[in-house]
Amino acid sequence: MKEFAEREAQGSTAINLLKQERRSIEKVVATPKISFVLLLVKLRRSLFFPSSPSSLYKPLCNTPSSSSRDSKSRNLNNNFHHSSKINTLSSQSRATSLQITNVSLQDEEIPRQETSTDSNFKEKTGSSSKSYIWVNPKSSRASILRKSSYDAKCTSLVNAAKYLNSCSPNKDDVLNVLSELDGKLLEQDAVVILNNMSNPDTALLALEFFQERLKFNGEVVVYNVTLKVFRKGRDLGEAEKLFDKMLERADKTVEWFEKMPSFGLEPDDVTFSTMIDSYGRAGNVEKALSLYDRARTGEWRLDATTFSTLIRIYKVAGNFDGCLNVYEEMKALGVKPNLVIYNILLDAMGRAKRPWQVKKFYQDIIDNGLSPSFVTYAALLHAYGRARYGDDAFKIYREMKEKGLGLNVVLYNSILAICADLGHVDKAVEIFEDMKSSGIKPDSWTFSSMFTIFSCCGEVSEAENTLNEMFEAGFQPNIFILTSLIQCYGKAQRIDDVVKTFNRNFELVITPDDRFCGCLLNVMTQTPNEELSKLVKCVERANPKLGYVVKLLVEEQDSEGNFKNEATDLFDSIRTEVEKAYCNCLIDLCIKLNMLERACELLDLGLTLEIYTNVMSRTSTQWSLNLKSLSPGAAMTALHIWMNDLSKVLEAGEQLPPLLGINTGHGKHKYSEKGLANVLESYLKELNSPFHEAPDKIGWFLTTKVAAESWLESRKSTDAVAA
Repeated sequence: MKEFAEREAQGSTAINLLKQERRSIEKVVATPKISFVLLLVKLRRSLFFPSSPSSLYKPLCNTPSSSSRDSKSRNLNNNFHHSSKINTLSSQSRATSLQITNVSLQDEEIPRQETSTDSNFKEKTGSSSKSYIWVNPKSSRASILRKSSYDAKCTSLVNAAKYLNSCSPNKDDVLNVLSELDGKLLEQDAVVILNNMSNPDTALLALEFFQERLKFNGEVVVYNVTLKVFRKGRDLGEAEKLFDKMLERADKTVEWFEKMPSFGLEPDDVTFSTMIDSYGRAGNVEKALSLYDRARTGEWRLDATTFSTLIRIYKVAGNFDGCLNVYEEMKALGVKPNLVIYNILLDAMGRAKRPWQVKKFYQDIIDNGLSPSFVTYAALLHAYGRARYGDDAFKIYREMKEKGLGLNVVLYNSILAICADLGHVDKAVEIFEDMKSSGIKPDSWTFSSMFTIFSCCGEVSEAENTLNEMFEAGFQPNIFILTSLIQCYGKAQRIDDVVKTFNRNFELVITPDDRFCGCLLNVMTQTPNEELSKLVKCVERANPKLGYVVKLLVEEQDSEGNFKNEATDLFDSIRTEVEKAYCNCLIDLCIKLNMLERACELLDLGLTLEIYTNVMSRTSTQWSLNLKSLSPGAAMTALHIWMNDLSKVLEAGEQLPPLLGINTGHGKHKYSEKGLANVLESYLKELNSPFHEAPDKIGWFLTTKVAAESWLESRKSTDAVAA
């Protein structure tokens, strides 16, 4: 009993200390300038910083943080003296509070937040705001305490949410449901109720009810869970209105800041930090940057949060050099970058497709002793994916697995997309299996990536197995899946299956797009001539203009010479990003059908319409043929035209430059055994040309003026004999 009495006395002492601390704070905030700063910080935090429910409901015993800053040009020394006393007192009270584990339930409790005095709520002395107390579950008091715990209250809150979902969307019915709740409503109660609702109409009324009766510390959390209800109900219009309302409330921070001069107050570094962050988060970029320039000129000290906002502003605007400039200025001012800033920089450099800078910042994180978070690794994977840095992406993937960081479906999809882009079939299968064994359910994008990989390789059985697995997972094929499936059957030359898949497109009421038609066109370039008619009908149905041009080629019906005009109309009707793919496929089809003249017409049209650019270039020392963006058929056609042009130059008595070159780019196609360089090399050998691959310039085939002239003369003689 004596020991219990001592602990009870210690509890009373701690409570008295906390009361003294609160009175001291009230004295400090009596200064107008400090009041403004605290008001701005409070508004910014409540409107912009989402917090977990567990971190929202703590007693306000914090002191102004400005006491640790440089007090140059301020006359607040007395206030800072009080602040230091408060800090000391606060540390004493914290030390004492560690001993209050078994405090009597009858002790006076410190309220966590202001609650409503509305007559609809029944006042009840509760213990929800107390520290947790361990109770022996076998004790006779356990069942009584369990009923008064917050877990028990959660059950009634969830039930209230269910009633709100089913009641009529009017204020009286909502008021009746919420009035049935016993005890004082807390902010976390509102979060629990709204988070368990699915009726957007009653959720909005419930939100208004809570806003009228509660003073929120983290209002953004309440808005977030309400927006979640609108998302569940697919009511995007009302969600947008609620978001606009949230932004209007955010403007209060700006309003109070702009009132400062009328009170004879000049903003200091704390105010500037708060307002730069607030303006940036509210979307007023110009004002945020203007304040930053003013603060920098006045040599005010800005915190890391402010710099993170500035870097984020430049990132959203796409000014990636601006991100780097702010980062360098921050370091010059002696502000140490934190993990949040590094994560924003990683994302920005990833968007800018600067993987070398991504690597540098990641190394800085390690060198500075920071531990990469899930957000860090996610930014790295996205950055390496955009840049197609497969090895680096796989390294990060392995590092995450070794550290036990679970990947979500979005990150798995990013890695699988990298595999699809780079043709890593085995790696994709391994990651796909790991994804399923980790308990992550594949979505439509997952299956789409796997389809792309299998279809480009022509692995029909694997593609069909993936299709069946997708059906079992409850997904229906979309336009991307069907496009990949057609490509897969085309590579395997299973034309009847191509036609069946095409017809399924219409059964599922899916409209063929330009890429789908381009895939059909590509399949035609690989199809035996005797089966082309089957695909012509499909193309005509999917895109009549494309179908007519294809029909003119396959059936050689252009007796009136309308082919070039029809092709021009086709290119005018399709999107710019698919023009080159269409033109390449049509030229390949011409070469397949031994229609070189038509291929030359299409290439000339592509150059005229600037579908192809910089194919042929000339300088005083070198003439070049650039084939990097051309398909094999289009490249052979361009080479034919270029050689004819060189012959015409010699016939006109003009001189060739000292060097002639053909550029094919380097490497092979990701899903092909041969690259364009290999195809061209074989063709040049057939022509017995003097062009040879340059050992120091990958993808270039070079020859000299003398060798080229001799070769062109010999070809001219051969052509004359053949004629």
